[in-house]
Amino acid sequence: MLKPLTKEQADRILSIAAEEFADRGFAGTAIGSIAKKAGVSVGVIYKYYSGKEDLFNACVRRSLGSMEEVLGITGSEGGSLMEMLENLISRMQKFARENPEYIRLYHQITVSGSPAGKTQSAELIESGTAKIYSDFIKRAAESGEIRDDIDPAAFAFLIDDLLMMLHFSYACDYYIDRFRIYFGEDALDKDEAVREQMLKFIGAALGVQNR
Repeated sequence: MLKPLTKEQADRILSIAAEEFADRGFAGTAIGSIAKKAGVSVGVIYKYYSGKEDLFNACVRRSLGSMEEVLGITGSEGGSLMEMLENLISRMQKFARENPEYIRLYHQITVSGSPAGKTQSAELIESGTAKIYSDFIKRAAESGEIRDDIDPAAFAFLIDDLLMMLHFSYACDYYIDRFRIYFGEDALDKDEAVREQMLKFIGAALGVQNR
């Protein structure tokens, strides 16, 4: 009879699985390789997950939970739209540094899809953030903080595009190289400067004054 996994073992399996899926894609990842690196048997993994697709989805849910926590903390703090965005960008920079496998996993889904299909994955991953960003912008427009001809949903999409590329720039090799072309070889050490320029760009588009 297999012993129940400890929390540490379960976390290790998901972390390693996320790295494998992120680096090799769904098709290229083998349960046996994950088990070996996690120091458990293949049978242990199949006791907790019905198959590779189930394990993949568990990794996605775990990454989404971590990201939703970041968004929830930022949204609960209040303040102006630009203050919330500054806090959000700062936390996302930190998140990408600490969880690069989740960002690469997300990148894999965007370019290769997932076993659930691209449409279903997009709805799962994006629907929550879309509403949060739209609500931020809608409240700012209603309070007069930003220009009144803003379409909250459209600007939420565009801001999310910027944040997505920011994430990739801290975790994916191609985008790291691209980041360095624009911000210099020490781009990864320029969090504050990157954040400041992003806020100026977004603020100008939204019509925020005196930033």
